[in-house]
Amino acid sequence: MLLAVIEGILLSFTLLMICVINIKNGPVGGVHYYEKDVRDRVVEMGLLTEKEIKRNKSLSCIPFFVMMILVCPVMVFFLNGASGFMEGFIQLLTAYMICNLFDRLFIDWYWVGHTKAWIIPGTEDLMPYIPKNALIRKWVISMIMYPVFAALLSFVFTKLALY
Repeated sequence: MLLAVIEGILLSFTLLMICVINIKNGPVGGVHYYEKDVRDRVVEMGLLTEKEIKRNKSLSCIPFFVMMILVCPVMVFFLNGASGFMEGFIQLLTAYMICNLFDRLFIDWYWVGHTKAWIIPGTEDLMPYIPKNALIRKWVISMIMYPVFAALLSFVFTKLALY
């Protein structure tokens, strides 16, 4: 279980590095994480195009999903030695939920909500950038999808390990 915690920390660090890289030249680079009204304003102000926003979103999703879909399950089943569906599921879910807590509490609540790092000049009237309904939606989706995701990957990797 300790290794699953470490994997959760690695996922969290990966997410953090992706965010840092996205906003290295200013928060506009991470506008794909914002709500639609903020993205629309950024396009309206001529800071980015819709095409650039979509490209940035795709480029930032790839490393995180590779970590979630491939690296973390490989670590759980081949490094940690998870031997069955339930053991793999619990370890994957542990790692994913640690990352989820890091994302919701550190990134969303603290970094975006309480620092100036993510403020895009000209969009201050649209703050908070993560309104209450979006925050609730993120919590609900992650609390449902991460267990489903962990179950699906545990099932697949358990079947792969049997052959």
